[in-house]
Amino acid sequence: MPEEVLFKSESDMNRSEIASLLRRVADNLDAGEAITLSAGSDAVTLDPPARPTFEVKAEREGPTDAPGELSIEFELEWDEDGGDGGGGGDLTIE
Repeated sequence: MPEEVLFKSESDMNRSEIASLLRRVADNLDAGEAITLSAGSDAVTLDPPARPTFEVKAEREGPTDAPGELSIEFELEWDEDGGDGGGGGDLTIE
């Protein structure tokens, strides 16, 4: 199935700025509210269901014999028809 990018933003921020944005997402999820992403004139509002699939991925990109780029990705997934996501193992983050 082809992927359609509805919104994308990438910018350098300090840890506090990132934490503030993640906290806003967490607050909206906790309150059952939609999440609006906006940057410049681009914006999209998404309303995750009560039980979306939550994916966490840690990656290293680049050659295996040299320093590369590290990343942590957080992803919420759900069916567009409103169905909830699938199940998986219990996740903890420390």
